[in-house]
This record gives sequence, structure tokens and C-alpha cells, in this order.
Amino acid sequence: IQEPEEKKIALELLETEQAYVNRLHLLDQVFYTELMKEAKNGKTVPEEVVKMIFSNTSSIYQFHAKFFLPELQKRMEDWSCNPRIGDVIQKLAPFLKMYGEYVKNFDKAVELITVWSEKSPPFQELIADIQKRKVCANLTLQHHMLEPVQRIPRYELLLKDYVRKLPPKSPDRDDAEKALEMIFMVAKHSNAAIAEMERLQNLWAVYQRLGLEDDIVDPSNELIKEGPVQKISARNNSTSEKYLFLFNNMLLYCVPRVIQVGAEFQVHLRIDVDGMKVRELNDTQFPHTFLVSGKQRTLELQAR
Repeated sequence: IQEPEEKKIALELLETEQAYVNRLHLLDQVFYTELMKEAKNGKTVPEEVVKMIFSNTSSIYQFHAKFFLPELQKRMEDWSCNPRIGDVIQKLAPFLKMYGEYVKNFDKAVELITVWSEKSPPFQELIADIQKRKVCANLTLQHHMLEPVQRIPRYELLLKDYVRKLPPKSPDRDDAEKALEMIFMVAKHSNAAIAEMERLQNLWAVYQRLGLEDDIVDPSNELIKEGPVQKISARNNSTSEKYLFLFNNMLLYCVPRVIQVGAEFQVHLRIDVDGMKVRELNDTQFPHTFLVSGKQRTLELQAR
């Protein structure tokens, strides 16, 4: 007899979970444990670095190995008399918020591996040794570390498929739909957390380039565009190189600093977006020119 479609998907979930737990075991119990041991012996890199690379891998591994995988196994063994996985996935969903931290840390972790592999040959050798083992299947540590990043989208896809294939009268319908909604929220939460973190990092980097002027540093600002422009001086028909930062609430008119220590730009003028007008000019001598007028001042600028 043909297995029902929804059971096939539930089995695929179980099989991929088993493979995923093996991968987490490799990350936590092999890579992390062995790198930590060598770090403690003072032979490779500071312990802090190893901790930063693996962030909360251990918690993720423990959760999947000790809780989620066994629960799924139990469900699949009882499938003939109790065909459902929705309730288990509902229990799983809130814990997936742990992934926010892992995913946010991912780029930094990969960067640390690269930097310290260059600084510390013994560190690089130990990683290479582990990567040669059969369990690594010729894949790098970075490749294995990508797996948790891709796991939540995978749950989402499998569960969407599962809900689609469930017969209308299935006892699991309500639970499975609720579980899918929860997984969807977690995936959104983790993407939003990453986006917000990137926004703040980029914003902070811009503030540093501007020399951290007190009245400008505001975490709620959003950088919309930045770039070089020429300032046209009507007096002597010449142009000089300036730089603009457009935020959601203000336009910063800056001068590049020659001395490259500390800030990259000096803020000469700040025009509030509120009440600001921009008008294109048809100047034959200076093409691509426009006028920016605000409460504070009017500027005649030329774009590239």
C-alpha cells in the first residue's frame, strides 16, 4: 500500500532531523570540544575566541538531541494509531528563538575563523585535521556551521507541505496549522533581528566616520543614501568636493578630511528634511545640478 503523503513528509522531517542532530554533534562535541581543549592548554587561540565562534551551538545541540528528535521519533513510532506531529512542533517553536543569537553571530564567527587561522597555524592545523575525518564528508567547518542558519526555513517548508497534504478531517489539522503559524513568526523574528542588527551596525559605522557629533548620534535614524557631490560656488564659477549623508530626518553636508585619523568627514551643515525642497537646475555650464533648500540654508550642488 501507498503511504499517505503527509506521513512521507513527517518521515522526511524525522530523517532530516536525525542528520541535523549529527551535524550539531559534530559542531558541538567534536569541533568545539577539541578546539576548546587546545585553547585551554594555551596552544592555539584564546578560549574567548572559541566561545565567540560557536556562540550558543551547545544549547541548540542539547535541545534538538535531547528533546525534539526523541519526541519526533516517538510520534513516528505511534503514527499508525496516532498520526500527528503538530503538537510536538508547537512545543519546538518557542525554542527556535535561540537561533536568533546564532544567526546574528554567524558572519562574525566565520570572520574569526579566517582571522585566527592566519594568526595561529596550530589553530588552522587542528581545524584541518578534524575536517579530514570521515564524519566531515570533505566539508569545511564553515560549511557545517551554515546548517543551523538554514534549519528554520527548512522546517517552514516541510510543515507548509505537510499542512497542504493533510486530509481535511485529519486529527492533526488544527495543531499543524497553529504550529506552522508559530514557525512562521519565529522565522520572521529571526530575520527582523538580523535586519535590525545590521541597520544599527551600519549606522554606528557612519557615526564613526562623522566623528560622533553628539547631536547627530541617534539610534532611531536611518541612513538612506550617501555619496560625493560637487559644491558649486556662484562667486568664482568653481566646484569643490563635498559629501552628503541623507538620513530619514536630516541631510548632512560634509567636507572630507585630509588627515585620515579619526573621523573621515567633518559636518559643515545639517539641513532638516522637514521643510526641505530639492529642485533640478538646467545649467549648461554645470550639468546634473540641483538646488537643496532648507530652513538652515540653500546649496547648489552637482552630482556625477
